[in-house]
Amino acid sequence: MKSESLVSITDYSKEEILEVLESARHFEENPNQKILEGKVVATLFFEPSTRTRLSFETAVTRLGGRIIGFSDASTTSSTKGETLNDTIKMVSNYVDLIIMRHYLDGAARYASEVSDKPIINAGDGANQHPSQTMLDLYSIYKTQGTLEGLNITMVGDLKYGRTVHSLIMAMSHFNPTFHFVAPEELKIPDDYKKFCESKGIKYFEHTEFSQEVINNADILYMTRVQRERFTDLMVYEKVKDVYVLKNSMLDNSKENLRILHPLPRVNEIAYDVDNNPKAYYFQQAKNGVYARQAIICKVLGIKI
Repeated sequence: MKSESLVSITDYSKEEILEVLESARHFEENPNQKILEGKVVATLFFEPSTRTRLSFETAVTRLGGRIIGFSDASTTSSTKGETLNDTIKMVSNYVDLIIMRHYLDGAARYASEVSDKPIINAGDGANQHPSQTMLDLYSIYKTQGTLEGLNITMVGDLKYGRTVHSLIMAMSHFNPTFHFVAPEELKIPDDYKKFCESKGIKYFEHTEFSQEVINNADILYMTRVQRERFTDLMVYEKVKDVYVLKNSMLDNSKENLRILHPLPRVNEIAYDVDNNPKAYYFQQAKNGVYARQAIICKVLGIKI
């Protein structure tokens, strides 16, 4: 892997994470700059995306860069049988940076090994989503005033949810307590429980989305049950609406509680929650531009 690439959140130390968060704060105050003037960035999205792709493209545009790429792999030579190896090597001839989303776990790592230009992983299968994690961390820090010692409750698809997996690894630097709320079919994988144990991080597993769990949370991280990850649609139908957050469920929650969601949502957050001041998911998405501006500059070695 090229040292500049961001493939996994574990590529960044605690100090580097805090450095990126400080840069994000700078870009929130000054989003329009000419830092990337003369740079060309490719966005290669082999899997559908709205927020991630548009926020990366907004980040590049506001920094004065140019964008090439695709948002639909069916319009590319991959439909003719071109390998990921050849696509990456070809595109790296044209650009200074590649931002890639792919449906296969490990695709971003592979791309970083064959490319001579840095890669930013914009999500690879059910594996990692490090740029989402950085905007999640920035959102948590902005709303809580700290990253240390927080009670973080994650709800829904914890098996396939790459945003959850990355956030667990990133928050391990900050002594959290995790509550994992999921049906048996979507519970947190053993690898992540072992990771928590290796770091001395407390975690609790729940199948019930109880009032007690909600009332004790500083951050309530809701997730969508991802239909596209299921090979058995009967299982999907069984679990898709098992946890739904309604506004009345927040009546006795902490004043500092903030509700996050990587979006898109389906049914897991009722619309009556949107007007609650504890709902933060749309602001969270907005923070994605600033976090991704910071990541792009770090990957390209541009000092802020």
